[in-house]
Amino acid sequence: MDTYQKSEVDQNMKEKLIRFMQGRYGTDTLSKFLLICGLVVVLFSSFSSSDTVRMIWYVVGWALIIYCYYRMFSRNVTKRYAENQAFLARTYKMRSFFKQQLELMKQRRIYHIYTCPGCRQKIRIPRGKGKIEVRCPKCGVTFVKKS
Repeated sequence: MDTYQKSEVDQNMKEKLIRFMQGRYGTDTLSKFLLICGLVVVLFSSFSSSDTVRMIWYVVGWALIIYCYYRMFSRNVTKRYAENQAFLARTYKMRSFFKQQLELMKQRRIYHIYTCPGCRQKIRIPRGKGKIEVRCPKCGVTFVKKS
């Protein structure tokens, strides 16, 4: 089989998969979460010492993976969408906390982040400016910091 025939076979398989997935829900945040949790639980089950505990974790992990694929191949799009929205609503605070921490980590390379002693407002100051006097934009308190 030469390269042209291989790419043609690959293209046919891709078209068949696209046709199969039409009208089905596909992947979303909850599906990805279930798949990752299922894989972690299955992996965790292999480190368990007791056979019964190992089997329970193994079955739970595979149940999560199977439910993930059930959701992905489901034709009931509205129900899967509602499940995903409920999951996103329940995990909003946790996701936004981690997103904020990641953003702070990125900014710490460029800025010093100080808190105002008067009102606890966070203030970003560019690094490498030496000793500077910082004025809080919220309460007006001034304090000296090294940047």
